[in-house]
Amino acid sequence: MTGNNALDLAKRLISHPSITPAAGSVFDEMEAMLEPLGFDVHRFIAGEAPDGPVENLFALRKGAHGSRHFSFAGHLDVVPPGEGWETDPFVPEVRGDLLYGRGAVDMKGSIAAFVSALHSLPADLGTISLIITGDEEGPARFGTVALMEYMEAQNITPDLCLVGEPTSVNRLGDMIKIGRRGSVNMWVTVNGTQGHVAYPHLSDNPITKLGRILTEIEAIQLDEGTDWFQPSNIEFTDLYVGNPAHNVIPAKAEGRLSIRFNDQHSGASLSDHIRAIVEKHGGELRPVISGEPFLTPPGELSGLIADAIKEVTGLNTELSTSGGTSDARFLSKIVPVVEFGLCNATMHKLDEAVALDDLEQLAKIYTLVVERALA
Repeated sequence: MTGNNALDLAKRLISHPSITPAAGSVFDEMEAMLEPLGFDVHRFIAGEAPDGPVENLFALRKGAHGSRHFSFAGHLDVVPPGEGWETDPFVPEVRGDLLYGRGAVDMKGSIAAFVSALHSLPADLGTISLIITGDEEGPARFGTVALMEYMEAQNITPDLCLVGEPTSVNRLGDMIKIGRRGSVNMWVTVNGTQGHVAYPHLSDNPITKLGRILTEIEAIQLDEGTDWFQPSNIEFTDLYVGNPAHNVIPAKAEGRLSIRFNDQHSGASLSDHIRAIVEKHGGELRPVISGEPFLTPPGELSGLIADAIKEVTGLNTELSTSGGTSDARFLSKIVPVVEFGLCNATMHKLDEAVALDDLEQLAKIYTLVVERALA
């Protein structure tokens, strides 16, 4: 017999292997947790190969007419566990004061803590929803985006949204995310004319051109940062020629770069900037924008979370925009959104684990946040 505490609920979710894109039994489990609490659960499949199909779940418990709407967003998919775990990553195990299992931190533990919090809240407190996708760790084309499209079709718009990503660093509650930088990856291709190195006048070396492009890009200083964002940065991530011979000038050279950028830029503006440099040297650019920057200025939701963290843990939290992207980048377009969850030290690693005390404290914090947001 399992209980409604965060530990037992986390074990139930972890026990379902749900490598991205997740589907099936883990959503059955999620539905079984929510329906007894009075939620109407809607599940649907979105998208087609290669980035789909993806299973999603939207759960809604309506409050009185005109009541505020608080939403929690998360994902049930996990990254592949890899080899070398001490125990089966999908058989949750408590050893000492830690719960081990893939997804314990990212982010089945946070989802379990929120569901546990629901058991402590009056059913008539206000409107509460859960936005749960099976594809956050993957391409994320048919997950939260599809859920938002469903919500729009149903004329559902939350007032506040908490995303349960593992934002804490050293101690639970030491950091919450009020924004994220944008991300764009770019592929640079330079074509030349193949030939023998002894006859360079009969060839056109694309590596030389690519070198000039990369040198000019490296000299760019995009900005000096803002009050809430660190300076945008450009990093070269790959160079490829594929030339098996030492005496042949290749016909093509390729490079790849990644830009993490703050809210002084957009993916499109950066693509235009880099494209002008690339094309000046005879190259071609293919950008892929995976997310735009967003910022939820310090306000009601971040204040509620910070106060609850202080009350439960004694910590003064840090408001941050550091780190990578998350599905909050999508949700920020329709609702004020803040991210807060467990400590992230072991996410995506072998023997991923969460402290038992952190699970229970997170449930208490979530309870206070929702209770006060809907009061």
